[in-house]
Formats: sequence, C-alpha cells, structure tokens
Amino acid sequence: MRIVIDTNIIASALFFGGKPYQLLRYVMESRVDVVASKEIVDEYEEIVLRLQRKYPAINSRIPLQDIISKFEIIRVNSEIHISRDPADDKFISCALDGKCLYIVSGDSDLLDIESYEGIEILTVSDFLNRFE
Repeated sequence: MRIVIDTNIIASALFFGGKPYQLLRYVMESRVDVVASKEIVDEYEEIVLRLQRKYPAINSRIPLQDIISKFEIIRVNSEIHISRDPADDKFISCALDGKCLYIVSGDSDLLDIESYEGIEILTVSDFLNRFE
C-alpha cells in the first residue's frame, strides 16, 4: 500500500508519539510504502529542525534520516492546485504521481478535500483503522 504522509504527522510522531508514531513504526517495519518528493522531504527537515530548537529536551523517537531512508523519493511532474493552502498541493501532486492510495494528514485544508482522483485523504486514526 502506497501512501504520502503530511509533515504534521511526521512531526507529531517524532516529538509526541501516539498514533502518528505507530504509523512510523509500520513504515520502519516496511509494512507501509511511503512516497515523497524532494520538496516534501525538505519541508520535513525544516519543520523537524524548528521543533528541535523549540523543544530541545525532547529527543525524536526515530532519527528523521532513518525514516526518510525507507521512503521512495520520486520526481513530481503534476501541478495540482486544489487546496485552500497552496503549500499543501505538493502532497496531492506527489500522491498522484506516486500512484498512492492515501494521503495521511492532520491538516484540515487537506482533510476537507477528502479525496482527489481516487486518492483518499485520511487522518492517521482513520488510516490505521483501515490498515489494521
């Protein structure tokens, strides 16, 4: 099963645990295939660095580079313009070009779209319920 994971899920998993962390455990166990673009990976790195500065006492549970090493990094050619927040369109474009079934997000701008071209946009809880 191929998915795209929004940055807020990665950040929550690394710094706060819970269901986002459970999803990353599945990724690390190669039970879920994650697709990302360079632009998405750059955003992950920027946000994780910002959170490390903000919460220096919290150590991320899994090093970001270990997680990214499990991802398939693709070149995205599609330019989708559908989200209220244009910065979120890169996740939809990546999922489309990566032939993904799902985008996992906690972002209401993406979640309100619900689906695009057969790609469902789900919360981490909804995704885990379907996956398990």
